[in-house]
Amino acid sequence: MADTPEQDDDVAAEWAAMNEDGGLDDSDMEGLGGQATRVLSQDEIDSLLGFDEHGGVEDDKSGIHAILNSTLVSYERLPMLEVVFDRLVRMMSTSLRNFTSDNVEVSLDKISSIRFGDYLNSIPLPAMLSVFKAVEWDNYGLLTIDSALIYSIVDVLLGGRRGTAAMRIEGRPYTTIERNLVERMVSVVLADMSSAFEPLSPVTFEFDRLETNPRFATIVRPGNAAIVINLRIDMEDRGGRLELLLPYATLEPVRELLLQMFMGEKFGRDSIWEGHLASELWLTDVDLSAVLDEQVMSLQTIMNLRVGDTIMLGCTSDADVEMRCGGVPMLLGRMGRVGSNIAIRVERSLKTVGPK
Repeated sequence: MADTPEQDDDVAAEWAAMNEDGGLDDSDMEGLGGQATRVLSQDEIDSLLGFDEHGGVEDDKSGIHAILNSTLVSYERLPMLEVVFDRLVRMMSTSLRNFTSDNVEVSLDKISSIRFGDYLNSIPLPAMLSVFKAVEWDNYGLLTIDSALIYSIVDVLLGGRRGTAAMRIEGRPYTTIERNLVERMVSVVLADMSSAFEPLSPVTFEFDRLETNPRFATIVRPGNAAIVINLRIDMEDRGGRLELLLPYATLEPVRELLLQMFMGEKFGRDSIWEGHLASELWLTDVDLSAVLDEQVMSLQTIMNLRVGDTIMLGCTSDADVEMRCGGVPMLLGRMGRVGSNIAIRVERSLKTVGPK
């Protein structure tokens, strides 16, 4: 039923009176029949878009972000990655202990798939980003060291006292000494990565540059998919996080190897099958062709041949007959007759030379 003009005037007057009193509350909105619009809070907007309160992407993706990432390839389709990075963790534990002369524990937190642009936006600053190159694969990767690990490494290598957490100083750029020490640690990690991938595919990871601004560490397009490996490094009461990012384009040359369920799945030889195949090949029937003679003729001569024409062959009764298998000369023999059959007696074998 439509409102009368008098009812519309009453609602307008009530609205003006409430605004003069300082605004509307929930009961007033119900009295107005739900005509007021509800404003969403920031938490509700983040939940709708699929972001968490820290600005990153939730593990259980929902909302619009789930739709955008519906085509993102999962790392779980590459089973060998976990084997390689488990090997990397074990090697890093030993290498960093030798590097720092301290008790170092390295643990693998998780392996996840993410778009490169989302990863750059989620990096907590300040941090150091090391760009490295996979020489044999002709592509790049990214190694991110957070500030806690940077100050811990500096504190350990310069003889800081144990039992005290590394001091974190904000608001200043990293010094040359800090950058050099982190670069040395990155070289140790890259050497271990090369060794971890060696049983799968020999590759050399080379240090390229060190950046503190994520914009200058762009190695692929923001929309490209990548794999992120989160590592936790603990040195008694100190430590931090190290993240390794490998774009799918970098792993493409070894994608077939990463699809294996276990190491060496496609490298093993089956001697039983090889022996069976060889024995069966000896029992295979093949066709032999006995060539008496060959003549080279022009196409015009061949087209002019008619029924009753004779082609002269330069073959005598005692001439050698060449025997071929699949067009390859195999044997030489003499033609004769055995009963009512024409036969060829093998005189000698020919050395076959394959095509160059």
